[in-house]
Amino acid sequence: MRLLLLAGTTEARQLASALGGRQDFRVTASLAGATRAPQPLGVPTRIGGFGGREGFAEYLRHERIGAVLDATHPFAASISHRSSEVCAELDVPYAQILRPSWRPLDGDRWEFLNDETDATRFIEADATVFLATGRQTLDRFAPLADRTIYARQIDSAPDSFPFPNGGWVIGRPPFTVDDEVRLFERLGVDWLVVKNAGGSASRSKLDAARLLGIRVAMIRRPMQPDALKLETVAAAITWARRLA
Repeated sequence: MRLLLLAGTTEARQLASALGGRQDFRVTASLAGATRAPQPLGVPTRIGGFGGREGFAEYLRHERIGAVLDATHPFAASISHRSSEVCAELDVPYAQILRPSWRPLDGDRWEFLNDETDATRFIEADATVFLATGRQTLDRFAPLADRTIYARQIDSAPDSFPFPNGGWVIGRPPFTVDDEVRLFERLGVDWLVVKNAGGSASRSKLDAARLLGIRVAMIRRPMQPDALKLETVAAAITWARRLA
């Protein structure tokens, strides 16, 4: 069976490793291209968009894709909605692996935001802010421009920093709690802004914030498609094996 793995997360990497060597699958991974130099997944990988809804449908037909496993980021909701709808139209089995959302623990100081523009309602004008939300949405934080802002970037950042005070912080995950504590102390962070991605791989920044008493602005997830959802890599592997 030809399986299309919509990738871009830790779970996608684990799935590529687990499914790529099986004789009953031909796995192709797809990356949106947000990271300039993605690490190899170990399976044939295409990078870039499909050309919209019709382009995605044509790809599924032309490549004779037998199933689609969506392991994209929880905030890549537009990709997930499109993929699930096109798969339903073409009668191609589709499942979304969606890790549980983060929930606050004792000692956490969280404020929940509906979107990036909510940040100004909570973050004081003299605050130092650490944005761990990705460079694609930095423009949405323009109302915070009078704060000191640092933004995490996986790749080197050739573009000038979009805010007058602060700068890029370059680093490729995973980061330990100790790594994050040292970074936040060095920068003097008052507020951490994150998207509710869930999962254990990037929870360390939240644990560090709790240890340091840093306030967290947690952006709620967008609405997800009405489709089969799997919470773990093991469940996704079982689903795929049943289709083969």
